[in-house]
Amino acid sequence: MKRTASLMVACLALALTNVGLAQQPIVIQFSHVVTPDTPKGKAAEYFKKLVEGRTKGKVKVEVYPNSQLYKDKEELEMLQLGSVQMLAPSLAKFGPLGAREFEAFDLPYLFNSYEELHKVTEGPLGASLLKKLDAKGIIGLAYWDNGFKAMTANKPLRKPEDMKGLKVRIQSSKVLEAQMRTVGAIPQVMAFSEVYQALQTGVVDGTENTASNIYTQKMYEVQKFLTLSDHGYVGYAVIVNKKFWEGLPPDTRAILEGAMRDATNYGNHIAKQENDTALEAIRKSGKTQIIILTPQEKHGWRKALLPVHNQMADRIGKDLIEAIYKATGFDPNRD
Repeated sequence: MKRTASLMVACLALALTNVGLAQQPIVIQFSHVVTPDTPKGKAAEYFKKLVEGRTKGKVKVEVYPNSQLYKDKEELEMLQLGSVQMLAPSLAKFGPLGAREFEAFDLPYLFNSYEELHKVTEGPLGASLLKKLDAKGIIGLAYWDNGFKAMTANKPLRKPEDMKGLKVRIQSSKVLEAQMRTVGAIPQVMAFSEVYQALQTGVVDGTENTASNIYTQKMYEVQKFLTLSDHGYVGYAVIVNKKFWEGLPPDTRAILEGAMRDATNYGNHIAKQENDTALEAIRKSGKTQIIILTPQEKHGWRKALLPVHNQMADRIGKDLIEAIYKATGFDPNRD
């Protein structure tokens, strides 16, 4: 009797333990380097809301913004190791990983609008690029927009020659390095989280970024001038650890894919408005003078920077660059 009772108690304890384990949620750690009030930050929070609602809490998304978990120099390695499940790094980050084709997005003046950009990111070209990450142990889920870049410095930047001799922070990208050297600037690769202090202390003289990033990171407080050059694009790829993703139950993965599609639509829809709002906030602060280039001045920047396309053709792939030209209608010979 005692033995039977003990066996029944043990079985009940085991059953309760199994129920407890079954109820443990799947946890996705989602790390990124910008603040929650940027286009990427808001899209990440929206994805979290959708996932947790649609799975009824069976999947929990822990969002770590503003480099809280990892800096942008280390996050990709941590994803590959499985220390974090999801990231949304800048597209410039994939070149150092060995996926040089992504550096096409860094080419200056390649896209004139979000509409042209989406012909690539929402089409077969964009999908084929994401597929190249599989060999790195990474699954590419989506492209998230931020916007088009401005140049900042403590001197007015109206023409390319004004960049000469300036130390300018860039992401780790050979294309961005070539871009800066083409106009006589000195490129300085630096983690995003370190830029404000570097600008404040004079380690670098200027930077390039979108209005939303310049505003939310308070870079405008330590830069006297911001030039609306629109010379390049900042966007992100949402990626997951391949082993983690493929190990999810198929029905759960399908819910996550649907949530990602909806979060992508949301984030890309608000991106331009978020940047416009940030630019107006910078203007109202009175700390930074905003320079709007005339058509002639912008033409001068375009003419100076377009040679970077040919310079980087061997690295990125001439066929890929020409395929993007064809998809967007870009004409490198247009005056």
